[in-house]
Amino acid sequence: MRQVDAMIGRILLLVCCVGVAHCVIRTSISRLQPKGIRFSVQDEAGVSLVGVHYSINKPIRNVEAGTFNYDVNSKTGSFWVHENRQVVLSPGDKVYYWVYWVKEGRGEQLLNQVWTVPSEVTQKPVTSSGSAFTKKPEVVSVHVNQPIPALYSASDSDPGTVAHCSSYPCVIFRDDFDSFDLATWQHEITAGGGGNWEFQFYTNNRSNSYVRDGTLYIKPTLTADKYGEAFLSSGTLDLWGGCTNNQWYGCERRGTAQNYINPIQSARLRTKDSFSFRYGRLEVEAKMPTGDWIWPAIWMLPTDNAYGDWPASGEIDLVESRGNVQLRAPGGHSIGVDTMASTLHFGPFWPNDPYTKAHVEKTLQSGTFGSSFHKYAVEWDENSIRFYLDNQLIKTVDPGAHGFWGLGGFPNVDNPWKGRGKMAPFDQKFHIVMNVAVGGNNGYFPDNAQNAGYPKPWTDTSSTAMRDFWNAKSRWYPTWKPHVNNGENAAMQIKYVQVSKLKADP
Repeated sequence: MRQVDAMIGRILLLVCCVGVAHCVIRTSISRLQPKGIRFSVQDEAGVSLVGVHYSINKPIRNVEAGTFNYDVNSKTGSFWVHENRQVVLSPGDKVYYWVYWVKEGRGEQLLNQVWTVPSEVTQKPVTSSGSAFTKKPEVVSVHVNQPIPALYSASDSDPGTVAHCSSYPCVIFRDDFDSFDLATWQHEITAGGGGNWEFQFYTNNRSNSYVRDGTLYIKPTLTADKYGEAFLSSGTLDLWGGCTNNQWYGCERRGTAQNYINPIQSARLRTKDSFSFRYGRLEVEAKMPTGDWIWPAIWMLPTDNAYGDWPASGEIDLVESRGNVQLRAPGGHSIGVDTMASTLHFGPFWPNDPYTKAHVEKTLQSGTFGSSFHKYAVEWDENSIRFYLDNQLIKTVDPGAHGFWGLGGFPNVDNPWKGRGKMAPFDQKFHIVMNVAVGGNNGYFPDNAQNAGYPKPWTDTSSTAMRDFWNAKSRWYPTWKPHVNNGENAAMQIKYVQVSKLKADP
């Protein structure tokens, strides 16, 4: 038996959990003697894991990594306990922290917490026997949770910098969408369509992106719902006030009888200004949209194009799908909403992108990716990139000793990754992107694909593709079921996004 002298800090946390009538999670922080800190989270039925992230005198904003980041995988008596006996605390020090827990398979979290080490303390013993607490930590002060003041700015630290993890795996980012954090998820505002001449424009509008009951919705709507149908052929879409990308006429479009303004309004979210990482595991639980010609994607782009413009600096596609219920490729296999794909894009310049060498598709035997939630994950390190569907490995991309240059088998052109390791261009920081697009002329929806009920209403070579698509509205719009469930069958729905470090950086 070992007795521990502890300086008890405080007990806290009354957390209202989304979707639960009443939920309480109690955490006490203790200053240990001669040095150290203890977090004790009271157990509740259904809790299977608790994580604690904290820094001393260094603010943590939302789900940023702390100086110390721990997952507690087992209980100690009736508590989930983390102790760190290397930390030296002095009166007046501030402990910035956030806590998350997994309860009945659902992640919940408390963010933006701070505790000031008191100047006057009362020593109280907390005894332990073996691995089980025999006495609950005593409470000497109670503090009402308040958000940390706005102490963080992009200049304070490099967004996405991964602080030291004391053990692995180590969660460095998680959003369970109890609220819509617009500082974490920045909206892109553009009509450029990513160079694919897609039929949507992206905006920041709660009709297209919103959080409800612990789920993020990204939902396409009709441009005509906001501006009227005549706007498509005669109006001006002016996005200059907040436009994020003017490529491909992204900040302004003028409608004519031949060239319609983008007939769909949607959303594209990214963490470029708030969070990026190199190596680890990205996991997302999501339900894909259902509806003809809808194109959802969860993916990653390089935060800095260290090797040049796309695709030289790489792209990691966690999941893409097509919303059509019955869409078949010329060979007869399904490419609709019952099928998903994961892909890497890389190459010295467009169109040299041998993505087929780093691509995998999976088709469900029953149901669709739009009828239920599934878990999509990618693990990424200095040796390979691995894709998972519902925790099952579906693809490993190991470029070999000659790296992605050798894997690509490129023609006699300059190698932008020469002299770098085998994983270049995937050896840099990437950020998360989530969006719902519609249509496009890059072949993602093949001209010769067979769609149940009617053929594709435009061709990739048509100069009036957006007009052709809109004129077929009576065929495709009913498949979006706009009058059912607030049109959310056509929305991509995300339960959580989590990033973990699996090991120390090489």
